[in-house]
Amino acid sequence: MHATTIKKLLLLFVSAFMLIISHASSLRFHYINSHNFTTKTSAASSSSSSSAAHRSRNPSLALVHRDAITGATYPSRRHAVLDRVGRDNARAEYLVRRLSPTYLPTDLGSEVVSGLDEGSGEYFVRVGVGSPPTEQYLVVDSGSDVIWVQCKPCLQCYAQADPLFDPASSTTFSGVSCGSAICRMLSSSGCGDAGRCQYEVSYGDGSYTKGVLALETLTFGGTAVEGVAIGCGNRNHGLFVGAAGLLGLGWGPMSLVGQLGGAAGGAFSYCLASRGPGSNADAGSLVLGRSEAVPEGAVWVPLVRNPQAPSFYYVGLSGIGVGDERLPLEAGLFQLSDDGAGGVVMDTGTAVTRLPQEAYAALRDAFAGAVGALPRAPGVSLLDTCYDLSGYTSVRVPTVSFYFDEGATLTLPARNLLVEVDGGIYCLAFAPSSSGLSILGNIQQEGIQITVDSANGFIGFGPNTC
Repeated sequence: MHATTIKKLLLLFVSAFMLIISHASSLRFHYINSHNFTTKTSAASSSSSSSAAHRSRNPSLALVHRDAITGATYPSRRHAVLDRVGRDNARAEYLVRRLSPTYLPTDLGSEVVSGLDEGSGEYFVRVGVGSPPTEQYLVVDSGSDVIWVQCKPCLQCYAQADPLFDPASSTTFSGVSCGSAICRMLSSSGCGDAGRCQYEVSYGDGSYTKGVLALETLTFGGTAVEGVAIGCGNRNHGLFVGAAGLLGLGWGPMSLVGQLGGAAGGAFSYCLASRGPGSNADAGSLVLGRSEAVPEGAVWVPLVRNPQAPSFYYVGLSGIGVGDERLPLEAGLFQLSDDGAGGVVMDTGTAVTRLPQEAYAALRDAFAGAVGALPRAPGVSLLDTCYDLSGYTSVRVPTVSFYFDEGATLTLPARNLLVEVDGGIYCLAFAPSSSGLSILGNIQQEGIQITVDSANGFIGFGPNTC
């Protein structure tokens, strides 16, 4: 079949994703074009979302993937996937340690760089820091609270894409005193020269950031927000891959959403652009503010608070389905225990969704059984369920459904289930967790508008796509 014919091949199911509230779905399988996961419906939705964001009066920022910032190039797609999986393993293992009931923090401040552990920050936003604003790329991290940037004078700094922020050139930079209420909001704090509040974070791998806490003006898409508490890092070390720092969007009081309070209505939404072939890597968005971030028609799921890790967004998951079959899993397998073990955490820094071994094995086997005789391919790193689709123009694969507490169901199509590793080689983008913790990764979140209403304790899926 000629390439032009392949490109014109229409998918039998063209919805970018389907959200349902009942326990049964009429959409059991997708037929996918193995040469291109991008559909006409997806493109139209992206255009619509972009127009809506442009009309918004609330801050709306472009979410950019790290590869677009660093300019990383790879000899082949396989090399790119292996690099991504390596970062992914580091991030997932960090979360397993961080969210363990036996975790003991080693830092002197707050959990500042969780999204950058081992260089695993995946999505960046452009933020103006100071007055006049200095444009900086910051990693978006839904599991961290404190916002921080590298600052002059820098005694030790890693390489970043933008010039270092110089607080001396900003008319709105104001150091925070050790005795202030803001300084006391850190889990622990130090006191430096002239009584200024200090923060410090270090990890066993040698990564760290150290500096002073300050109040500063941040500019988001032309909207200036005054008096935001940020860390100004003068000593920073690690594989931080071009970002100037981190934008914490966690559930704690020091995160951007927590600090904005009523100004943002305790809500934000994001849409991660699909990274598959033919997709637009720069189409993602981050919207702050309840009036625009909280859409009508979303499927709402209650958030679950983990007292041991209050910055992270957990959801209650009761089961998983493949096609029209709910997997026979042990009751309570995804439940967050009283001591903070297990549970299901939403994370933008992890790519491949992690499930407890029992759940992953059941999902893998059901998926393999549903696709029938599709030719298998060798596994790639942690991706052990792969197929050679190079000889196909269209293949039939099952959907995967997440059954949340209180009845809501999220049903994902093939583009959120399979990742292309090499020419025509696709692998199931799920993996077993090294503990009872489940992580809903960014591949499964791609292309779906996700809304976090932290003020009311809900997370919404849809109805828009990107």
